[in-house]
Amino acid sequence: MTEPDRFREFMELRYGDLLRTAFLLTGSTHAAEDLVQTVLLKVYKRFHTIEEPYPYLRRAMVNHHINLWRRIGSRELLSVFTPDLAEPDISTAFVQRAELMEALAQLPPKMRAVLVLRYWEDLSEADTAAALGCSLGSVKAQASRGLARLRDILRAEQVTTTRVAEGWA
Repeated sequence: MTEPDRFREFMELRYGDLLRTAFLLTGSTHAAEDLVQTVLLKVYKRFHTIEEPYPYLRRAMVNHHINLWRRIGSRELLSVFTPDLAEPDISTAFVQRAELMEALAQLPPKMRAVLVLRYWEDLSEADTAAALGCSLGSVKAQASRGLARLRDILRAEQVTTTRVAEGWA
């Protein structure tokens, strides 16, 4: 099998997985597509030398996203809802997912990467540590702190939403 065929076959099998992971890292469909494409362009020439392309690309996406976030910073606040809509007409599951994505977007990139790899990608703590190039203790601490912060953010949003619904705000 030629190298372009190997790359094409890999992309047919794993592009959706890469895009899903990138979306969870970035919080935006467009930013996720950009992240995947940027990393694929960087890796394409040496793709034939990579033994395990999926974990390699996943780590490359995490590293690129963290580096980009450090360089540019978080200037953009992504929201599913437009401010002029008082009550969106969507299902409860969609609202909960949107709230979770907004809460996830408020976490620092490394903490977010740990949560995405550990709980969305279902990697073990050791595999997450290997993917991020950090210690097992760091993964455990980041996951614990990240989950606690997510809970706090979601609780605060729930209180705000309740107050708005009751006319307190």
